[in-house]
Amino acid sequence: SLFAENAIASLLMNSELLPSLSDSNLLSRTTESFGTKSEIKNEETETVDNNVEEKCRKISRGRAGSMLPWDQFSNWIHCVCIVTFDLELGQAIELIYPPHVKLSEKEKTNICYLSFPDSNSGCMGDTVFHFRTCIKDTRNRSKVSNSFNKLCPPIMQVDGEMMFGFVFFRQVRDRSLKRGYFQKSFVILSKFPFFNLFYKLIDVIAPEYFENGEVTLEAVCNDINHWSPPHPGDSLTLPIMGSILYCRIPNKIDKPGSHIKVPVYNSSIPAPIVIPSIDEMELFECFSPILAHIHLLWELVITGEPIVVMSTSPTVCSQFVQALTSIIWPVRYCCDYRPFFTIHDTEMKEFTSQSHFPPSIILGVTNPFFAKTLQHWPHIIRIGDYTGAKALNTYKQKPKKAGNLKTLDSKPGLYTQYKPFLQKDKAVFGTIFQGVKNKRPGEVQSVLLRRHLLELTHSFMIPLERYMTTLMPLVKDINPFKSAPDLYPFNPDEFIRSLQVCGPLVTIGIKGKWEGLYRKFFRSKNFSGWYHQRYRDGCMKLRLLHLEALGDANFESWAEGRAEVEIVDMILRLKEEIDKNNHDNAIIGSDTVSKLRNNLKQIVTSLPEDLRNYIKL
Repeated sequence: SLFAENAIASLLMNSELLPSLSDSNLLSRTTESFGTKSEIKNEETETVDNNVEEKCRKISRGRAGSMLPWDQFSNWIHCVCIVTFDLELGQAIELIYPPHVKLSEKEKTNICYLSFPDSNSGCMGDTVFHFRTCIKDTRNRSKVSNSFNKLCPPIMQVDGEMMFGFVFFRQVRDRSLKRGYFQKSFVILSKFPFFNLFYKLIDVIAPEYFENGEVTLEAVCNDINHWSPPHPGDSLTLPIMGSILYCRIPNKIDKPGSHIKVPVYNSSIPAPIVIPSIDEMELFECFSPILAHIHLLWELVITGEPIVVMSTSPTVCSQFVQALTSIIWPVRYCCDYRPFFTIHDTEMKEFTSQSHFPPSIILGVTNPFFAKTLQHWPHIIRIGDYTGAKALNTYKQKPKKAGNLKTLDSKPGLYTQYKPFLQKDKAVFGTIFQGVKNKRPGEVQSVLLRRHLLELTHSFMIPLERYMTTLMPLVKDINPFKSAPDLYPFNPDEFIRSLQVCGPLVTIGIKGKWEGLYRKFFRSKNFSGWYHQRYRDGCMKLRLLHLEALGDANFESWAEGRAEVEIVDMILRLKEEIDKNNHDNAIIGSDTVSKLRNNLKQIVTSLPEDLRNYIKL
């Protein structure tokens, strides 16, 4: 096929990066990593892992042995897994690429089960969905993640112990196979929540892999290994097997609703596949079946309530869960969530136990077994097929009582006994439901819905942001000759009293028991995550102001009459602050650093000459 030709051409174009398979030095290096052929044969067992290693060695013999740099590839993707169905073993990993990536047995088991639909719906043909699971990156890539997290919006920050799996599952009849079906999944594992990018990526790659085999995988990974690293604020042109993906990674300073600017291309090259948003789900499409409960859902999510989403489709369930976590944007959802969860997951017992209250987590499930084992959960959402027209019938729906959901075939809706603190915004509902009648495009409906939820979250958070500023010490209270001050402690009662003057009702006009909602929010992980981030930001600001005060201080007059031990302590402190600034990627400007160095030299001159010789600047 044309795609196969592009794959081969891509490999030839980058042939300087691929060692010759006949290279004797390469063979010796490869056997150092994997052992000689006889050693490998002797060590083979009936486990799938050896088959995986052997297959990886066969298609990428040079890469593991020669330690070809995979840094660019690893900046985007942890690895690619091919998961198949084995008659004796069940789901099994057939291939891991690049081969040097190591996964624990527990991680492999979870990936195997999460990569196949977990329901009786059949899922014939192609099914695309994603999951989130615990996978620790054993490689030291914390600096890359920390740098990304500092610049990206809070909702896109990566978690060092969690990864996303983007799945393209194919199930078709094949009489040549014993089971009568071809069942295989192409899985991309990545720490980044680039849902729309990776969905598009597997949509391009997976069908060609199933048709042309491992040469496609080799070429694709080689292309990705030439991509620029993901950096918030950058617009990227990403070549992939003859196509071009164009996207932009959001920056935390972006204005809400900002759009991607598409570059102009010559007609001589292929037009890019533009991805308008790298991470946003279509909210209206996801929530149309239960749109009348969107304010109640917002309260459940922002307060970290346990929620289970039930559907017969892994696509519907995974996208709905992901959309739920985004409705409190720009606040980061700090609780755990699993867009797709199976009965085989190693954490199943923890989540299904009825001996204690469910944890703060959102689960997406498709197996009918969960309708019974999770019926004690306080909030259950049953979702059918997506269709915007159904939104018309949901305006006057009321939540059903929790515990009434006995099977996964129960009617779609929200099952809960939760009483919301806030009233609905009827004007917004009127606009959206009128749009359904007028057949307004779903994308426009999503924009309207997202804008309203953004205003709601902003109105809720503005009083908290304003109160945090009152916890900052005054600039005049910063003494350069003492330690930098800390923020004053957060006092919930004091904050509640401040709502009488400038509460959220002033900005959005939605009536309700705001005080009760805030107190519930204070007990959630979302508040803890938000507060700790603001506390760190405040401490960093105070440290910056303290360093600037140190730079402007008169150390000559301060040193007069001081004991030598005090002066030496101050010298060590100044040196430590200068060194810290170097390690923290220069949080202060060069002018302040220059002032600190001059003050350091000045204070050293105040010491006796014999003691001065022991001071190393």
